[in-house]
Amino acid sequence: MSFRASFILLFLFSFLAIFRASAQKISYVKHVCPNITTFSRNSTYSTNHKALLSSLSSRNASYSTGFQNATAGQDPDRVTGLFLCRGDVSPEVCRNCVAYSVSQSLILCPNEKEATLYYDECMLRFSDRNILSTLTYDGAWVMLNGNISTNQNQIERYGDLVSYTMNQAAAEAANSSRKFYTMKANWTALRTLYVLAQCTPDLSRVDCLSCLQYSINIMPLYRIGGRSLYPSCNSRYELYDFYNETAITTSPPGPPPLPSPASTPPVSSPPRPGKSGNSNVLVVAIVVAIIVVVLLFIAGYCFLAKRAKKTFNAAPAFDGDDITTIDSLQLDYRTIQAATNNYSENNKIGQGGFGEVYKGTLSNGSDVAVKRLSKSSGQGDTEFKNEVVLVAKLQHRNLVRLLGFSVDGEERVLVYEYVPNKSLDYFLFDPAKQGQLDWTRRYTIIEGIARGILYLHQDSRLTIIHRDLKASNILLDADMNPKIADFGMARIFGMDQTQANTSRIVGTFGYMSPEYAIHGQFSVKSDVYSFGVLVLEIISGKKNSSFYETDGTHDLVTYAWRLWSNGTALDLVDPIIIDNCQKSQVDRCIHIGLLCVQEDPVERPILSTILMMLTSNTVTLPLPRQPGFFVQSRPENAQLDIDQSTGSIDDASVN
Repeated sequence: MSFRASFILLFLFSFLAIFRASAQKISYVKHVCPNITTFSRNSTYSTNHKALLSSLSSRNASYSTGFQNATAGQDPDRVTGLFLCRGDVSPEVCRNCVAYSVSQSLILCPNEKEATLYYDECMLRFSDRNILSTLTYDGAWVMLNGNISTNQNQIERYGDLVSYTMNQAAAEAANSSRKFYTMKANWTALRTLYVLAQCTPDLSRVDCLSCLQYSINIMPLYRIGGRSLYPSCNSRYELYDFYNETAITTSPPGPPPLPSPASTPPVSSPPRPGKSGNSNVLVVAIVVAIIVVVLLFIAGYCFLAKRAKKTFNAAPAFDGDDITTIDSLQLDYRTIQAATNNYSENNKIGQGGFGEVYKGTLSNGSDVAVKRLSKSSGQGDTEFKNEVVLVAKLQHRNLVRLLGFSVDGEERVLVYEYVPNKSLDYFLFDPAKQGQLDWTRRYTIIEGIARGILYLHQDSRLTIIHRDLKASNILLDADMNPKIADFGMARIFGMDQTQANTSRIVGTFGYMSPEYAIHGQFSVKSDVYSFGVLVLEIISGKKNSSFYETDGTHDLVTYAWRLWSNGTALDLVDPIIIDNCQKSQVDRCIHIGLLCVQEDPVERPILSTILMMLTSNTVTLPLPRQPGFFVQSRPENAQLDIDQSTGSIDDASVN
């Protein structure tokens, strides 16, 4: 059959899969399309890509075992792929999930050479690289339920139970031929903990166990439930039976029998053309069926494609209409004026790059922080609305909480929760106050900042790039816990977007990654670079910029690298804390900080990996290379205005 006819058949099969899977409630979790390499529609790679998807979703695929890998074509146009179904689902559910994920990949990742689609029931993965029998930690994804309790003892006991049960399940899964295992344990008389661990069966026992241990370590284990997803493995725990326990307990141990494809025929699939003598009649019937189906479902296709794009491809920035969706946050301007005593100097508690911050007391007695944007600031209407809409959607203990906003003529104000201990730089860089930040507090601040950024990058429903992480934008609450603030320059990424370019460079000198400062390229790795600078500042108690042209050293990053290279990394540590700190923990944090400021963004770890490095001493850290240093040049067509007093880059008057 011709290529065109094959494509039409795949198109038709995709439609049938969508409707069949919809009836069975295939549950979407996440998809990752890095968009690093793409292919053209009529290329050899495109032909191989369709052949691979057709192979993975064919009747003869190994749905009874729940796993299959395949390749199509030859280098350099070879495509490799696999599917993995959850170990407890039936062959029919597995087949429908794979067929549905294949059809959705044509919509969600239409021309990406690499993609991973996660559903509750299955995972589909394909790439132009060899992914078979290869362990990867790229693209980790963590999902969490609410907190189990507010009682610390109960939280610790529950966390111990989850950790013990999950690690047992991981060991059993790694030792089984199916690389799948479930367990349950009693939490209380009325509540049972259910856990699941699974790897792709092509992994070795060692690689499977390593992957599962990573996936467990990356999750907080004191929540009601949580799951982590890697392309090579996944693990999950819940206080409800999220898997089919009956199907598992009734199955014999070890790998299931391998029935022939004929023993699990599709229930509702139409018969496919065979090689009988009536092939001409069948071809005519197929053509007629295709014409009818296309006419009937063309409108449905357009609707599904439009809905998928709208759902999964969020715009990189908010438009002006978004502000109407949060009318409930709009406050009366006179109320804010009264709360701050008409912006009295006595109420002023800070000065930011885009305005002043005042303490206010509302009529109900609650304290708030009021950010009043200056009329001459670089933050215009777009940035103001961006911050309002963005922060209103975010809820995390390590992010400052927006309470409301107000617009009155040229006056624009934001009202935040009041954080009594001001910002991190207020303590960190003042010799008289540095002593209040012992190593335990500094380590807690580092970990809290990491958790806040991880939420922005991965755990919220959006992917947020802050773009201006620095010590003055980290506020400290009454217990000195960090809260990330100032989202005026933040950008939202689509779910399958990994990088963006801009000629409008915003941020703070010294915290900006080289690729962003020089070329206007930003991604989650831009925030990782800023985080690395912050870590080194917290450890040393010194500003990054304070080293400029001192002893031949341009900045703190250069200085830290020189000490590390000479084997004297601990000389970086603030003398105030050096005698009362865990030196191995400090050394590890310096190591992590240097990994974050690597010149190549690909070599910087993602935040989930960083958090795992911070909280687990069993994770081996790679050796850092010489960091990328900021070059004082500017991207083409960009005009930068650097405020020497704050280091903030406000501007950019570029198209």
